[in-house]
Amino acid sequence: LSNLKLKVHVLLSTLFFFFFFSGLMQLSMAQGSPAAPTTATARVAIDAKAVDQAVAYLLMVAALFVTYLAH
Repeated sequence: LSNLKLKVHVLLSTLFFFFFFSGLMQLSMAQGSPAAPTTATARVAIDAKAVDQAVAYLLMVAALFVTYLAH
């Protein structure tokens, strides 16, 4: 019974993780910049704010899992 309970818990945690990040990816796509010119010399600009936000989300998820594993 305990083994089955653990498997169900791991499955639900994994599903939550993927649905959570799926939602985050949809939010980031909604805030996209206008289309860039399609020339060969166009450079892709990296949005530092988006990178900072992504790192913050990853750190929060890591803290959540560490807290979960500690209990």
